[in-house]
Amino acid sequence: MNTTRRPLAIRMHPADNVAIVANDGGLPAGAVLPGGLVLLDRVPQAHKVALADIPEGGAVRRYNVVIGYALRPIPAGSWVHERLLRMPDARALDGLPVATVRPAPQEPLAGYTFEGYRNADGSVGTRNILAITQTVQCGAGVTAFAVQRIKAELLPRYPHVDDVVALEHGYGCGVAIDAPDAAVPIRTLRNISLNPNFGGELMVVSLGCEKLQPERLLPPGSIPLVDERNVADVGASADSVLDVVCLQDEAHVGFMSMVESIMRQAEEHLERLNARRRETVPASELVVGVQCGGSDAFSGVTANPAVGLCADLLVRAGATVMFSEVTEVRDGIDQLTARAATPEVAQALIDQMAWYDAYLARGRVDRSANTTPGNKKGGLSNIVEKAMGSIVKSGSAPISGVVAPGERAARKGLLYAATPASDFICGTLQLAAGMNLHVFTTGRGTPYGLAACPVIKVATRSDLARRWHDLMDVNAGRIADGEVSIEDVGWELFHLMLDVASGRRKTWAEQWKLHNQLVLFNPAPVT
Repeated sequence: MNTTRRPLAIRMHPADNVAIVANDGGLPAGAVLPGGLVLLDRVPQAHKVALADIPEGGAVRRYNVVIGYALRPIPAGSWVHERLLRMPDARALDGLPVATVRPAPQEPLAGYTFEGYRNADGSVGTRNILAITQTVQCGAGVTAFAVQRIKAELLPRYPHVDDVVALEHGYGCGVAIDAPDAAVPIRTLRNISLNPNFGGELMVVSLGCEKLQPERLLPPGSIPLVDERNVADVGASADSVLDVVCLQDEAHVGFMSMVESIMRQAEEHLERLNARRRETVPASELVVGVQCGGSDAFSGVTANPAVGLCADLLVRAGATVMFSEVTEVRDGIDQLTARAATPEVAQALIDQMAWYDAYLARGRVDRSANTTPGNKKGGLSNIVEKAMGSIVKSGSAPISGVVAPGERAARKGLLYAATPASDFICGTLQLAAGMNLHVFTTGRGTPYGLAACPVIKVATRSDLARRWHDLMDVNAGRIADGEVSIEDVGWELFHLMLDVASGRRKTWAEQWKLHNQLVLFNPAPVT
């Protein structure tokens, strides 16, 4: 136990009958909280303590939301954990408030800029990366070997290129490629290839015999760029020609022939990328994805509210902000439909929730499959409690649009990008939506990173920030410690984003080259 601080519990709303213990290491039985409540049990940090007697069947409230019903009487001062609670049913998707919340317009934030790479399609990259798209997992080993050589032998000659990345995934063959839901992984891969951080340089490695042929992955017209160098090659069409290395091509005799072909093609792309330079662009060109991973009960108290405040700042600056994770907002869907900018946006939110409800039902699972053991250890009893803390990172702006899984964001403002809650799938789908900067909050600790985009990691607790001092970029735990305000951390994060986007600062994930795999959301059957 932290003996340097008096016992402290944080109550989120006056109507709540539980509070979370804020002290590092938790509090022992017999500790006296401000107000005189004596703890009957040892309560770990971030876990809940009953502020009043709760009868059997009584509602347990946090965030002024019912997060569960007591399975037995819970005396005041008791540790309230998941084994004492019955999870409430999900809110029905009819009769929801639609576009009823009209926040007062906020003053636009003008004058904020960053140094980015302007692309031919008008988007802006925060990094200048050569991406090599793979059509199928079968070619991953060859591509990985080639990328290793490219980084060692070629990349040092092109100092203005930040990295070379193989877009590796587990798709492309052995799948029901014509099933209706196969559209999700296919468009995800297509749109990741078009991410702003790749500068419009498309290079594809194909095995040759896979179901997902290059022309299906990137059909004519899917590339929103005109490369004048190729117009002569395609006649009257101005569509760019796909640059494909096919490993089964008869011209390849031996493994090294494949590798050298990839390297030759890569060098052409590296030359063009290396000619690019950063230029001053408005903050409105940021496309930021926000996500929780390894959440704890502090997530909704410190990090996520700070990210929410920063999200409001970004929206005021004209930027695009995406929050996600369907199961982590499902229990607060009424809050989201109320904040929808239009009835059409509200209906799109409802449609995505309904689709996911049906998806879970087909798999004979429910929302209780989320939370994780780590979430529970961090004080989150169930997905309802987790959802309330997750939604907070969306801030208070109206929700201006909804992005279906694998689609590309088509407007600015605050968007809901419908993704599963899996960290890796969520990040993958946000990349497909066009994200050029990622913010990841964590309370239990997740050494997360993406090769395609910088990831800023925000710790919910000071204890985690101290232990993982060379992994966490921002310590939001200082809010609970009383050292800074939510507004302070929100502005700190906003300025850090501009520095990271400009390449003036590297995140810890970039420094250590922590890269999680791309994980596609594939609701279509695997054959």
